[in-house]
Amino acid sequence: MAPRSDAPVRAILGPTNTGKTHLAIERMCGHSSGVIGFPLRLLAREVYDRVVAMKGEKQVALLTGEERIVPPQARYFLCTAESMPVPGGDSHRDGDMQRDFAFAAIDEAQLGIDPERGHVFTDRMLRARGREETLILGSDTLRPVIRELLPDAEIVRRPRFSTLRYAGSVKLSRLPPRSAVVAFSAEQVYALAEMLRRFRGGAAVVMGALSPATRNAQVAMFQRGEVDYLVATDAIGMGLNMDVSHVAFAGLEKFDGRRDRRLTISEMAQIGGRAGRHQKDGSFGTLGLGTGESAAFTDEEVEAIEEHRFRPLDFTYWRNANLDFTDVRGLIASLEMKSDDPLLRPAPQAIDLAVLKHIAEDPAIVAKRGNAARRLWAVCGLPDFRKVGAMHHARMVRRLYSYIGEGGHIPHEWFAAEVARLDSVSGDIEALADRLAGIRSWAYIAHRADWLNEPVKWAERTREVEGRLSDALHERLTQRFVDRRTAVLVRDIGARGSDALPVTVAADGEVSVGPEPIGHLTGFDFRVDPSARFADKRLLLAAAERRLGEELDRRASALVDAGDEAFALALDENGGLAVAWEEQLLARLAPGRSLIEPALRTARALDRLSAHSRAALRARLERWLEAQVAHHLRSLVRLAAAATDPASSPGVRALAAMLTDAAGALQRKAVLGPISHLEHADRQALHRLRVRLGPLDVYLEPLLKPTAQYWRAALLAARNGTPMPALPPAGAATLRPDSDPRGAMLAYRRLGRDWLRLDLADRLASHARHVRSSGGDNPVDEALATSLGLGDEAVARLMDEVGFARAGDAWRWRGRRPPRNDRRSTASHAFAELAKLRT
Repeated sequence: MAPRSDAPVRAILGPTNTGKTHLAIERMCGHSSGVIGFPLRLLAREVYDRVVAMKGEKQVALLTGEERIVPPQARYFLCTAESMPVPGGDSHRDGDMQRDFAFAAIDEAQLGIDPERGHVFTDRMLRARGREETLILGSDTLRPVIRELLPDAEIVRRPRFSTLRYAGSVKLSRLPPRSAVVAFSAEQVYALAEMLRRFRGGAAVVMGALSPATRNAQVAMFQRGEVDYLVATDAIGMGLNMDVSHVAFAGLEKFDGRRDRRLTISEMAQIGGRAGRHQKDGSFGTLGLGTGESAAFTDEEVEAIEEHRFRPLDFTYWRNANLDFTDVRGLIASLEMKSDDPLLRPAPQAIDLAVLKHIAEDPAIVAKRGNAARRLWAVCGLPDFRKVGAMHHARMVRRLYSYIGEGGHIPHEWFAAEVARLDSVSGDIEALADRLAGIRSWAYIAHRADWLNEPVKWAERTREVEGRLSDALHERLTQRFVDRRTAVLVRDIGARGSDALPVTVAADGEVSVGPEPIGHLTGFDFRVDPSARFADKRLLLAAAERRLGEELDRRASALVDAGDEAFALALDENGGLAVAWEEQLLARLAPGRSLIEPALRTARALDRLSAHSRAALRARLERWLEAQVAHHLRSLVRLAAAATDPASSPGVRALAAMLTDAAGALQRKAVLGPISHLEHADRQALHRLRVRLGPLDVYLEPLLKPTAQYWRAALLAARNGTPMPALPPAGAATLRPDSDPRGAMLAYRRLGRDWLRLDLADRLASHARHVRSSGGDNPVDEALATSLGLGDEAVARLMDEVGFARAGDAWRWRGRRPPRNDRRSTASHAFAELAKLRT
């Protein structure tokens, strides 16, 4: 690619968004052959795809550090600046690759002032030439350097297609759609992306450390509108074409490899200039992070960026390209040679030279000469993709050189083992990014045909591994920083307002906003999708509450009209009682006016109903509960009515009130006073109410049935605010000693360690009293006691309660203590007993 004196050289200078790259592509495709050098592998790949679409795969080549696609008939080469074929020179990648191109261009030539790579761009600007046309693309700041170094070059200024204006500082939560947030560390990029996921549904992530495939996937996600935000490092300023309307700087300082420094105005403009595309205006500003302190542009910086006026460059970094390979010392000396031109400032020591110096400390290495020295310098060109520094990177370079220094090859066993070690898609984002950096080193090695026995095979192998790692990293980034449900919500809220969200409820209860499911509606309870993160749940709940009102009211109306079979008594998570519908709790039982009139506390899920629907449903639940109590506890309801009926005698009212309050069962000794004052008519009235005045217990016989026991236990638990007790097995005559006493006492009497059902204890006690009144000897119904399986201790306890004590082998009547004589009236005495019992 030797320059010709009659070949025109033009410098196309201007700010971002001037179409310089597009012009270079058009000019190249108008020639019979051409080459363009780009600052990024990603940009080279993007342009490669565009030119392939225009010229076909067989006509186009791609040359980067880690990728090499060179068809035999290729005429158009898209390269990174380092891989760009130049005559002779120090190209690590392609060495003495000589090609004669009709057209040549170098993009972003102002990067000649970059401390690490600047000398490469300066070299390409000075030496890369097409035989028919050469373009140098860059910023206006490059004008004085071009005039001095290339006085015959034509300088063409291209104006920006759109206007760039300063928008001040904006909070992350108020960032406009289609914004890019620029940070200067991976940690800050991840933190900002996480916050955007919470506020706005997610963000694409673009960093220099990502593989081109991963970056392409992330950028494509942004371009397709799946997310409206992009978080990137300053790599975004290197020509990536994206539909960005606003650029927000998270900071204005960066670490340049040596120190933290403020961005230059040119760097600010390069990054901020990504906003706006073609004729669409853009804006830039800073990001207010709510910490009280935020980066701020000065008035001079804002004016310079908006007017595209920057300080012209007065130097560019340069490194000698005519290298001396006589020996290693001569090679180092030639690399450190200074130029006589004051515009060409010696480049700071780059990683390749630093590695060479480390290795050259070995006497065996420093003595290498000729081709051995040339191969050493080629190996030193291995990029430090993992950013481990010159000393650590030199160890790997030294090992590589030990294999290939004398014309040998890298052992395929070692190469295969290292690639296999990196071929794993497990781990988090940081682990995958580290493996990607590692595989890029091996991909670079695989594309050196003279370093491996089977370079094509290993190039394909490393490409496959990089592809898998890139896909996995893209997936992890998307999982961590993108919530499509929230993104849909935010986008719809912005486009149509919160009242127009397209919320739908499927037959199975799945709730969706547009195409994205956000949760599940079970009964009246909306539950956010469990995969949604905590910070997103408020937004999803708010959207559901705003748009599910009609569906909830419809369900409430249907439930009001439903039959009693639609409801059931159920336990909540704490063992309390509640009214349920299709296993969904609607209202919890709470203490009410009386035992048989509990209150209902509606569940919080019903708060989403309209006031009218909620009141109607509550009234329906109260009617159902009243009907169930009346059906299952009919005798208790009748007894409660008698307790307040003026037609009942005072004695009946008093005992009925006490028995109702105790859920239909009391020990007789607790109400001996009221019973002793009952008249014959009172006893008959109680009998009609199904009250059994047994020798030991006073109880309502129908309430011993299992269903009645369940409802009595439920009402007592609701009144006392305690969990529902464990109930005895249905129809059991006796219970085990470890039975729950709260459930057993409803229908059983404790006899020592055992429990005996009240009606059976009543039969045994009545038999004992009948034997005594008839003058018999044995008060125990032996047949019944044996059939019930009662032990001696239980029988003795029961007889003791009746008034019998064992004397040897016989039973002796010892009598029962008579009730206390009370001069008060029957009614007042009964109510006093009731008050005592309640206390």
